[in-house]
Amino acid sequence: MSTLLVVDDSAVDRKLVSGLLSRELGWSAVSCENGKEALALLEPPLPDLIVTDLQMPEMNGLELVEMVKDEWPFIPIVLLTAKGSEQIAADALRRGAASYVPKRRLGQDLVDAVRRILSYVDSDRTSLRLNHYLCESTQVFDLRNDLDQLEQLARHIQQQLRCLPLSDETERLRVSLALEEALRNSCLHGNLEMDNPSKMDREQLLQMIKRRSSERPYSQRHLRVTVRIDRDSASFTVQDEGVGFDHQARLKAAVLDDQEHASTRGLALMRTIFDEVSFNSTGNQITLVKHSITADDLLDDDGSQ
Repeated sequence: MSTLLVVDDSAVDRKLVSGLLSRELGWSAVSCENGKEALALLEPPLPDLIVTDLQMPEMNGLELVEMVKDEWPFIPIVLLTAKGSEQIAADALRRGAASYVPKRRLGQDLVDAVRRILSYVDSDRTSLRLNHYLCESTQVFDLRNDLDQLEQLARHIQQQLRCLPLSDETERLRVSLALEEALRNSCLHGNLEMDNPSKMDREQLLQMIKRRSSERPYSQRHLRVTVRIDRDSASFTVQDEGVGFDHQARLKAAVLDDQEHASTRGLALMRTIFDEVSFNSTGNQITLVKHSITADDLLDDDGSQ
């Protein structure tokens, strides 16, 4: 059975998070009120995942992310964000948190976010170490509007990222999760022109995808994904066949705690994880770039001059 550590100064939220994940995923949950208490609990057997609030006394979520990343970088962390905490959440994501869920959307998003992270971790444990020795790869995929297929591609990329020097294993997970956000956005908002799929539960979403995929013009549309990976960088270009959108306006509006629009939350996540995010002129093609970590980066992380 997987184990979960819930860190939140609100007893109500601790109970809600623990209950959701125990009931839906069968997880065993341990909880505490702040980062200091969390660190005291991090002894073998270690939890498989940590869910933490950002704003807490004693030690906040940002400080907890830094401490866990230094000592236990293999433990993924999911942030719980509140309105007004977007900048702190962005800092925590840059410093190593795997993903985030707005507090107002716990019931809708938390279980799916944790399930996705767990599936990536399980897949990565079985990946071939041969990918460490990959020097260069260029791949082009022509994909259907199928969420399972998109997740399979993101997992495939996660394994190949072993050849790209990154800060730690969790960073490959973060890049893969952010890539999946880009794939989902291009599928749901681009090809299928769905206004706000985040308001649907998974069954409703799958039914809508099935219906749209059988209607013209949506049934004719595919995703073209170009992946280039070498020892210096990884770039991902995702092109849908939709009408596009005003990407400049959407980027300006992209915040982590957007309660209404999952696509803008996804863009905010991509900008936090990737080093470069750009669109073509019509907005139906996004390019994401992640550079390898350098010796200078390591010095900066250590606080050296």
